Order: sequence, then structure tokens, then C-alpha cells
Amino acid sequence: MSTANATENRRWTRRPDDSTWGDFGHDDQLGRLNLLTPRKVLQGMLEVREGRTFCLSLPLDYPGGTAMNPRRQPPRLAPTMRGDKPNMTYPLSRDDARLTDVTCDDTVHLTLQYSTQWDSLAHMGQWFDASGTGNPEMLFYNGFRAGEDVVGPLDYRQPGEPSTHRAPRAEKLGIENMAVTCVQGRGVMIDLKRQFGTAQLAVGYRELKEAMDAQQVVVEPGDMVCLRTGVDEALLEMRGAPDMTRLQGRFAALDGRDEPLRRWIVESGIVALIADNAAVEMLPAAPTTNERYASHPLHDLCLFRLGVYLGELWHLSELADWLGEHGRNSFLLTAPPLRLPGAVGSPVTPVATV
Repeated sequence: MSTANATENRRWTRRPDDSTWGDFGHDDQLGRLNLLTPRKVLQGMLEVREGRTFCLSLPLDYPGGTAMNPRRQPPRLAPTMRGDKPNMTYPLSRDDARLTDVTCDDTVHLTLQYSTQWDSLAHMGQWFDASGTGNPEMLFYNGFRAGEDVVGPLDYRQPGEPSTHRAPRAEKLGIENMAVTCVQGRGVMIDLKRQFGTAQLAVGYRELKEAMDAQQVVVEPGDMVCLRTGVDEALLEMRGAPDMTRLQGRFAALDGRDEPLRRWIVESGIVALIADNAAVEMLPAAPTTNERYASHPLHDLCLFRLGVYLGELWHLSELADWLGEHGRNSFLLTAPPLRLPGAVGSPVTPVATV
């Protein structure tokens, strides 16, 4: 375990292997977004040659239903109320006969990670002994603590039955930190479907390098890497009724336990990994002989250790096809999440400009 920058830090004296904890400051909440500098924004803008734009979001009521994740419900729209009347196609002449306006106003109950989304650095943490005492704690990126910095209505740190806690929110590492950076820079497409088709494939570094070499993809520090697998096309074809028998056992996804792939993510300096599938990585992950292990190894490496953001269920196929037809693989990507304080994830309507 590394002890870099520990003397400056108030929360930890040991940091996980392959982490950036403390590299951007002991109170940093952005992780590798710090590498999305003005120079990287300008580099992304140099990719704009035609002024053509692509919407990289699925409709936010996709995939549809709860088959892909029973904990995440589709959005529910409803009108606001004007007194006891729904405020939808409401004629203001009901209140004043002289008025000619007809008004509509609505609200939404939205699961923030139901459809095209960003995971914040508060989305997934790990048990880790950051103090070297032999007592692991529930921690998030840069040593922020569960129950103090990221809190829930129940305190699962306590032995026995969880105790009542305060209002759930990410006091640190919330998605609003990402939003204020505007998340704009150079996006790079790696088209796994073009290289391997839609058969199920756990993509390690060997397969990723094969696709990058074949497509002449160059990834640089500060880039946001997009992985097209074809899942987005399948979901759109299913029209809001995902057929899990067609989705399971197909498509490529990253092998989060592949050590050469993990080393590439560490050394590449990328800001984000983005895919059109539901987790970026293959789940369930490959078996391991370790006594204790992360069920989502890529989430552990990216969100907990490195501060690399994960984008899931993006609509990448239209852009990937256009880039392939024009012999290109990079573009300007603009993808700020909702500036919603305390949220641990957010829907996003990303825009690619070529």
C-alpha cells in the first residue's frame, strides 16, 4: 500500500495500490477530472471539422421496465398541481375569464442511474484500512468516509442492527463537483462491435489493444474513452421491453480482473471510461482466488482508487458508425451531469461534435 502524500492528509495514512489519493490535494473531490485541462478542451475543439452533432443519450425511459436492474425504476412523469387540479393543459381562464393562456407544468420521479448516466466517485467505495491499524473502514475515493462524508438513512458501520442516521446524500464527492467542471474535452471511440461482433467477449488488454491498433486509436492522458459494443442498438430495437435472453450471453465488456488492462487504465491517464452497456465491465466478474475481493473490480479501480469516471448505457453506435465511415475515432465530447448537490449519479445527455 502506498503512503504517498500521507503526511498532508487528515483522513488516511495509507492509500490503496494504484490510486491517485492525495495526488491532486488532500481534499480533492474530482480525481482524474483534474486532467481535463483547458489544453484538453482546446484539443477536443480541434476535432470539430464539420460542425455535426450526435446525441449520445438513450431516451431516459430506456431500457424500460426493471428487468435489467430491479432496484432502478423507470421515470414517472406527472403534472404539478394548481390547487386540487392537475396543471396540464390547464386554461387560466378558469381563474380569470380574461386570460387566454393554456399552461402545462410537470414533475418527474427519476432514478438517477436508470438510463444514460454518469457514476460519481461516491457511487461505489470499499472496505479499506487507511489508518494502518488493522481495522478496515467503509471508504470512498481519497479516503472520504461512509457515515460522515457519504451518508445514508441507516449507519451500516455499526455492529448488529443498523441505527438511524441522517438524510442520505453525498456531502463529499457528489455529482455536482463533476457538473461544475462542464466535462468537455476530447472523446476517443474504440469500436468493439466493429472488431469482434456481438458475441460475448471479456475484453482484456490484448483484445483492447487489437481493436485500438486495427482502428488506429491513440489514447492520451485527459481523454474520455468510449467503448461501442452494440448493446444500445439492441435496447432501441426492443422498444422499452428489454429481452434479457437476447442480452445475456452476448456483447463485449471489459474484463475488470485482467491485470494488463488494469495497468493500462492506471498508466493511460484517462479521465473516463464510457460504454453503451450497463456496467462498462463484464458482470459477474471473473472468479478470483483472493480471500477478499471487489465484486465490481473495474468500479473499484476506477471510482475508488483512481478517480476515473464511468459512463453507462450511452448511445454510441450512430457516432461510432459515422466515425468509422470517415476514418476517424476522436471528437469533441461535452457531457456535464445534472448539478444536483448530494447525488451519487446522474442522467446525462452527452453531445459529440465532429
